[in-house]
Amino acid sequence: MINKIARSIADAMAGVADGATVLIGGFGTAGIPNELIDGLIEQGAKELTVVNNNAGNGDTGLAALLKAGRVRKIICSFPRQADSHVFDELYRSGKLELELVPQGNLAERIRAAGAGVGAFFCPTGYGTELAGERETRMIDGKQYVLEYPIRGDVALIKAEQGDRWGNLTYRKAARNFGPVMAMASKRTIATVHEIVELGEMDPEAIVTPGIFVSSIVKIDRVATQAGGFKKAA
Repeated sequence: MINKIARSIADAMAGVADGATVLIGGFGTAGIPNELIDGLIEQGAKELTVVNNNAGNGDTGLAALLKAGRVRKIICSFPRQADSHVFDELYRSGKLELELVPQGNLAERIRAAGAGVGAFFCPTGYGTELAGERETRMIDGKQYVLEYPIRGDVALIKAEQGDRWGNLTYRKAARNFGPVMAMASKRTIATVHEIVELGEMDPEAIVTPGIFVSSIVKIDRVATQAGGFKKAA
């Protein structure tokens, strides 16, 4: 019987290896799988490459993972914010490597990995330092830069609802990078607020099919306020 419901976050996080590439969902404070990030800190994997839209807020979630010294490199599109002091300190002191990727390129590089695309050309970044030494090509009179997929060893995402097969739906903006990250990783771990019986989810409403999900963990629901602070729901 297929049952992807993990007994605990610790069980779900077991086996994440040192040096792994970890795709972490979230956009700002929407859809950040903080419980799984805390579980990764407890699990102890180090020398990680983390892929996320941001580089952490305050001292919790992704910022806590960075502060714990577990991350070697971060790939993101928007590293600096008013409360990104953890990232700032690590980057300026040379303790953290940064690969800055335009947001659309980041999403498409992850999507390409899940779709089996070997590489693609994108106009964003042409003629700037972000293009680096990569191949460029003119297509239909416009210059493009060669981009490569971003593949993950594990994806940590936050969903709204799931079943024991691992089928997932999301809540509004919390969806963001979750679906493409699930497809781009060898292993996907998702938190959900509700686990339903098989057949209760409308097949037409399922966003991430269970074939892309390794395990799900039920968590309590909390309300996120402006600035990422939380209170009991």
